[in-house]
Amino acid sequence: MGEGEVVNLEEEQGVMDISLKDLSRKLEEFAKARDWEKFHSPRNLLLAMNHTKAYTGRANPANYAARSGILKVGEVGELSEIFQWKGEVDKGLPNWEDADKEHLGEELSDVLLYLIRLADICGIDLGDAAAKKIVKNAIKYPPKALLK
Repeated sequence: MGEGEVVNLEEEQGVMDISLKDLSRKLEEFAKARDWEKFHSPRNLLLAMNHTKAYTGRANPANYAARSGILKVGEVGELSEIFQWKGEVDKGLPNWEDADKEHLGEELSDVLLYLIRLADICGIDLGDAAAKKIVKNAIKYPPKALLK
């Protein structure tokens, strides 16, 4: 690096600052390029995020959900499996391996991307809806009420 040269660490590390609208456009382009739009109904997108089905007992999965008769499939189920037997974990996941954190990031991204696509298909501006929900929650749960 030369003297006076400015390096953008975010760019160099591949980190992007991207809006929900940008992600929405990218997801729409992705679906169009694969002719998947016909499958992206609100119901199908929701089921892809968190679908459960009865466990038939044909396999011998080790997780509790399967043994209890419910098998979670879909992205939220995959995300849940990561934490299923870990108990409470510290913020920042200091005791996790890098590969485990990367896997968590991938599963969180899957859920986020499906959620953004679902909102888009339903005509909901997710950023606007989230901002309005924060305001409603602030009114419903004012700070002074929590201190009493």
